Amino acid sequence: MRLNELRDYIESELAVSRFRDYCPNGVQVEGRSEVRRIATGVTASQAVLEAASAWGADAVIVHHGYFWRNEDAAIIGIKKKRIAHLLHHDISLLAYHLPLDAHPEFGNNALLGERLGFITQGRFGDQDIACYGELEQAQTLQQLTQHIQHTLQRAPQVIGHANPNIARIAWCSGGGQSYFEQAVALGVDAFVTGEISEQNVHVAQETGVVFIAAGHHATERYGVQALGEHLSARFGLEHRFFDQDNPV
Repeated sequence: MRLNELRDYIESELAVSRFRDYCPNGVQVEGRSEVRRIATGVTASQAVLEAASAWGADAVIVHHGYFWRNEDAAIIGIKKKRIAHLLHHDISLLAYHLPLDAHPEFGNNALLGERLGFITQGRFGDQDIACYGELEQAQTLQQLTQHIQHTLQRAPQVIGHANPNIARIAWCSGGGQSYFEQAVALGVDAFVTGEISEQNVHVAQETGVVFIAAGHHATERYGVQALGEHLSARFGLEHRFFDQDNPV
């Protein structure tokens, strides 16, 4: 299919225009106009780009692209190397940040909740990105922690009192730690996100709501994969997900 057709379909499906984001969503680097093979990855790192070009990708779709708000606009250093690689191989880069966090089907939060067995009851946070709900069955904190580690293949960092029963839960993939106090106000027993900040420790200790940092990368692997699989099934495109492990 044509690159502009792919872009238009994704932007419509993810309702890109309704989001106020920290980076441009859509085509960030333009490559060849015809797309047959799409590679997906969490971040447009050099390793992901090299793996995608070696496979023969026409376009790379990621959650974390380039040109973030307040970053240096100069195309130098690693940014130059990455963009030069895309241009040399005539590969397009498409990036979708908040729209891919929030989508009810392909969204990182929808899929994270689904994989962890959380029942979504509502949304909260900036532009309704984060989710809250309940577990299918109440668990001890140890059971929940072990379940998260087994599912995401990463040991989470857990802060808070050893609450014997976790029933009400809130979650936000990636760097959602700023939503912790909003989650506390919803009356949850635990909050799951990717990263933790210094102040989250004190809030967890003083409120009794458990804070679980399960990994920024680990909690955001699923949305872009699901989008790639959907595009492959709908348009007959070849798709491959390239996962560069990240301990954060």
